[in-house]
Amino acid sequence: MQHEEMSAPGDAIPAEAALATTRKRPKPGERRVQILQALAAMLEQPGAERVTTAALAARLEVSEAALYRHFASKAQMFEGLIDFIEQSVFSLVNQITERDAPGREQAARVISMVVQFAEKNPGMTRVMVGDALVYENERLQSRMNQFFDKIESTLRQALRGVAADEGSATPTVDAQVRASALTAFVVGRLQRFARSGFRRAPSEHLEASVALML
Repeated sequence: MQHEEMSAPGDAIPAEAALATTRKRPKPGERRVQILQALAAMLEQPGAERVTTAALAARLEVSEAALYRHFASKAQMFEGLIDFIEQSVFSLVNQITERDAPGREQAARVISMVVQFAEKNPGMTRVMVGDALVYENERLQSRMNQFFDKIESTLRQALRGVAADEGSATPTVDAQVRASALTAFVVGRLQRFARSGFRRAPSEHLEASVALML
């Protein structure tokens, strides 16, 4: 299975690099980026499932009031991270699905890309699997649920033709079953990655696992 190349704008590069800024005196809007960068970095630390605004402000050497000049709430900060996740992943999903490739290959590439994104962005993984959202607003977890629903829908569309080619009498149902199982597999790999303290790589034996499921 070919790994999806990670070279497009908004690609699955490490969040700390993607959100980084080099100017010493932030221009308008840059402080927001620095706050999100710091939050993502803090989520990569052991036991960082719950990051307080006080700890975030201390890391940035600013007051909590300074944070709230850029974000109305901590929930809005997490929404910024979710925006980054969605934009990065779905821009690549669109590239994959726009190519005239067999459905099985498209599905494998989507799975590989999501796993690679998580592996390169450990802090974002805690957001994706909900560990960082346990004590936050319910709408944040709802957004991540919708994120994986969209991934499952993409896989279902890719696999419907595969089921039909295999002579299935119920290609829509078969594609749904496979897409659901594959999505659960991805979520499970990401959860194991986060809860192992990022020691168990989600890409471990990935190609063989996906080939077995497909």
